[in-house]
Amino acid sequence: MKFSENFEEREPSHEVSNFVGVSAASSSGIANGGQLGLNTREELQMDSSISQIEVDMRIPQHATPSQQVSLENMGSNVQVASNISRASDLLMAVTSSAEVNRMKISELASEAMEELTKLALAREPLWQCDIESNTEFLSDIEYLREFGHISTSLIEIIRMVEVGDSQSDLPRFGSINNSEFSMESEYRPISTTNQPGKPVSLESSRAIDYVKMKAVNIVQLLMDLKQWLLVFPNIVSRAKVVGVLSSTRFEGNYDGTLQVMTAEFHAPTPLIPARESYFARYSKQLDRGMWVVVDVSLEKLFQFPSTNFRRQPSGCLIQEMSNGCSKVIWVEHVEVDNRMVHNMCKPLVSSGFAFSAKRWVSTLVRQCEWLATLNSTSPPTSDCMFVSRAGRKSLLKLSERMMRSFVADISASTENKWRALPVFGAEDVKVTTKTSLNDPGKPPGTTLLFATSVHLPVPRTQIYNLLRNGESRIMVCTVHLKFDNVPLKRIQWDMMSYEKDTREIAYIATGDHPGNRVSIIEVENGVTKEIEVFYFQESYTDSNGSYIVYAPIDQFAMSALLDGANPDHVAILASGFSILPDRPMANDESGGSLLTLALHITEGGATEEYIPPQTVQNILNIIAGTVIQITEVLSNDGE
Repeated sequence: MKFSENFEEREPSHEVSNFVGVSAASSSGIANGGQLGLNTREELQMDSSISQIEVDMRIPQHATPSQQVSLENMGSNVQVASNISRASDLLMAVTSSAEVNRMKISELASEAMEELTKLALAREPLWQCDIESNTEFLSDIEYLREFGHISTSLIEIIRMVEVGDSQSDLPRFGSINNSEFSMESEYRPISTTNQPGKPVSLESSRAIDYVKMKAVNIVQLLMDLKQWLLVFPNIVSRAKVVGVLSSTRFEGNYDGTLQVMTAEFHAPTPLIPARESYFARYSKQLDRGMWVVVDVSLEKLFQFPSTNFRRQPSGCLIQEMSNGCSKVIWVEHVEVDNRMVHNMCKPLVSSGFAFSAKRWVSTLVRQCEWLATLNSTSPPTSDCMFVSRAGRKSLLKLSERMMRSFVADISASTENKWRALPVFGAEDVKVTTKTSLNDPGKPPGTTLLFATSVHLPVPRTQIYNLLRNGESRIMVCTVHLKFDNVPLKRIQWDMMSYEKDTREIAYIATGDHPGNRVSIIEVENGVTKEIEVFYFQESYTDSNGSYIVYAPIDQFAMSALLDGANPDHVAILASGFSILPDRPMANDESGGSLLTLALHITEGGATEEYIPPQTVQNILNIIAGTVIQITEVLSNDGE
């Protein structure tokens, strides 16, 4: 297969200082909105030929600086640790810098690059397709044939099994000399000697999409740590460059750059454990306009620290198109111990979908959509008010920070010290405390974050359309509406809007999907007709999941934002929902959903060690009531 066969060109388918907004309601204020009652557990849970490519693995002596992506318009600042604080990071930094280990890592990265290139371009039988979910996965046997070290005898056994020969003549493995029938992959599985009969999971996936960005700029997003964290906050909790083993020494040029990194990857629910790994990241220009960026775990070379997750060669092949776009082929291939995953989430995680290649590519596409919206000169769509270009930029940058905060807060990252509520029937409701002292973007003091995930037997598009509608916060369950030609009922799920009038007064479209938007929702007192608070909300959906994230903001802060004030000075606490499919499905209109609800509130009486019992009871009532009402409306849909 020639390069051109897999890289044929196609069009893509697609200042006010120190003011503080009202960030979140106190628990007592919420409780006064209405008591919903504590509920039981039952109520809460509801060709494979590859063209021969000559690749020069040497570090170039002369390079031309490539065009860089400006960070100025990429949202709020991200804090990247510049020091090595953990002992394991320090040990890895010292060990990897030794000359003999530098050579080993370099060789490992070169082999990984060659493997990733083959994986990106290969077809059947190496890649198989799951028709039901419309996803690709690796054939384990074909992968071992292509990249493993298998003895001749074992190859013959595999052939006999495949053609259906009688297995009566197969040798008994108990009497086989291990050296004769050895099978060694370049990237050996995680040892499970302490847990016999509990093998690790192998996850693989591939995704192809077109990104409205030049190839060198995509490479820069992946190789620059700060930009990587900015673009992928929904996947990467935290990351650090432990050491740079080789580089061009030309700013913005990453041809031949090899660096040792550590990173933690997460999913948008506290019930799926985060994954952490040490790995080498290597970028290389294969041809004009063609790049590869590959990750490969270093546990094969260094047995510390012990982890339950390893990245076999994973990353992307990038081909620049003549129209200024780039074709990206992303491959994810990992070994992981999934025994700690909650039973509710196991079908999604074990399929490889929760950390699939599609998530990475879709996030890249979304980043391009966000940048296009940020730099657009056309006014946003609004029925009630006009938003200036300066105001639009402030709102979009605040929404970027709000969404980034939300996806980090609801994950199982080690930064979040989740505890289960000591209440019978509420074991899956988690709580964590956070303290902010000098961050102008957060309220000072201690805040509480409550989160839980439930399974709902309805498609996530139906849940998304219901929850993202601003007016659904206050309408009673007997009122019906038509939305996107889907009959839904408006429900009362937000206690701050209890018995108040709400309406969306402005919005900014942030993508091709009509539901992808940043909205300003006005909450008005039903009696006095005075504006009490604004909701700032972002809703976003793609083939991997859906999000509705919001934060209350007072009138003064909202006015300043609309005038173009610095959004970093607006203190917010993000609450909302994430909606994932309960298993991979080709059709978003089918299957069930995993709904995660998170409430982030201020609580003056709480500390990192103590939460007032009444606060726990109030929040539990709200969470239970919200889930029950959502469930009831969805179950009665169409009646």
